[in-house]
Amino acid sequence: MTHQARKRFGQNFLQDYRIIHDILDYAHPQAGEHWVEIGPGLGALTKPLLESGVKLDIVELDRDLVARLQKQFNGNANLTIHSADALNFDFGSLAAAGEKLRVIGNLPYNISTPLMFHLLETTSCIEDMHFMLQKEVVDRICAEPGSKKYGRLSVMIQYYCEAEWLFDVPPESFDPIPAVMSAIVRLAPHAEPPVALANLDDFNNLVSQAFSQRRKTIRNSLKNLIGEEKFAELGIDANLRAEAVTLEEFALLSQHLNPPDAA
Repeated sequence: MTHQARKRFGQNFLQDYRIIHDILDYAHPQAGEHWVEIGPGLGALTKPLLESGVKLDIVELDRDLVARLQKQFNGNANLTIHSADALNFDFGSLAAAGEKLRVIGNLPYNISTPLMFHLLETTSCIEDMHFMLQKEVVDRICAEPGSKKYGRLSVMIQYYCEAEWLFDVPPESFDPIPAVMSAIVRLAPHAEPPVALANLDDFNNLVSQAFSQRRKTIRNSLKNLIGEEKFAELGIDANLRAEAVTLEEFALLSQHLNPPDAA
């Protein structure tokens, strides 16, 4: 049974067995663990995951692929197939009380960022996540302050998780061949938040505002949120641009926002 990759689903199927081996070598699945695979495609990772003895849930949007996977893995008691949109799927519902899920997937490039933010809402029941992403996205996730690639994605994901680039994946590892380089990233949710926040929404809004005007200093980009005297009081240079502000400094600023009627 052949399957024509569908552009609207962002389908690029991994077919390089060396890369598949390397991914699983890093992820190191163990019998009895509960895994979730997002976008299994033709089952390139699904098959070796099941062979490792894990309990596996897979979430696939393409109904033709769901039918193919049901036929391919018919009768495997360790596999549950969910015909669903991962962007709206309740991943937390898969975890038993006190259980931690391990998540893996070759994420469609066009939805990778919103899908990761969706998963961050359930990090309390996730042990770790191994994702294939566009290399440029992985670079942004793992970027440090001072880098041109450091931005909102870096700050927000690093608040929730320890992020680690593992290795790059060349375009020819896929069918069809994408126009970009890919990379594997490991995200491990922090046991405890790395910084204290008074309010997560305030923190998110402040970070978004700061990076929405990257060329401006934070004195100017945050002027409606933070009074100028607060920067000096907190020991933060108001002449910095957002790309030079650390996670800790963003957290501190978010705890000292102007009162709602002061803007």
